[in-house]
Amino acid sequence: MSPLLWSLVGFGYLCGSVPFGVIITSQFAGKDVRAAGSGNIGATNVARVAGKKLGALVLLLDALKGTLPVLLTLRLAPDVPVLHVSVAMAAFLGHVFPVWLKFKGGKGVATALGVLLVLMPWSALIGFAVWITIMATLRVSSIGSLLGGLAAIISSFFLGVPLVYSALGVTLMVAMIITHRSNIERMIKGTENKV
Repeated sequence: MSPLLWSLVGFGYLCGSVPFGVIITSQFAGKDVRAAGSGNIGATNVARVAGKKLGALVLLLDALKGTLPVLLTLRLAPDVPVLHVSVAMAAFLGHVFPVWLKFKGGKGVATALGVLLVLMPWSALIGFAVWITIMATLRVSSIGSLLGGLAAIISSFFLGVPLVYSALGVTLMVAMIITHRSNIERMIKGTENKV
């Protein structure tokens, strides 16, 4: 495989590392999302700090920064699934550890959704539907995110998704459990924030 193709991994990381939550909130609300709410740069905290419309915009952009590099990789190397997975993981890690913010980023949910929408779209949509349902009923994004991720993984094994992509889903799920450590602690205590 050529160095050009492997450079897509770096491109995936750089795409994932664009801190849209910080940029959008600063430009359109005049606020630093890191200094308000939960302090997270993701869409949920943007919605808390700057309103639901900007939160929805950040959700879309954070998903797209995972979708676009994976789509490009599929186009340039359609028969190299290990590269698809590598670029997807790089985009996710870029969001969680962005070089522009001293490697202190978000929790990666929207970016994970973005990459999975390309690699296992039906499973990703099932996971997204679970998230929407939880948000509409309990209004707790972290619960929706984790249950949505679990639903996406379980469904992938029943929908004939290639094993390498399902394995990516499992890896992303483990990573999201780690990034949601503080949320899980608050869930156990019954003090988790609502949107």
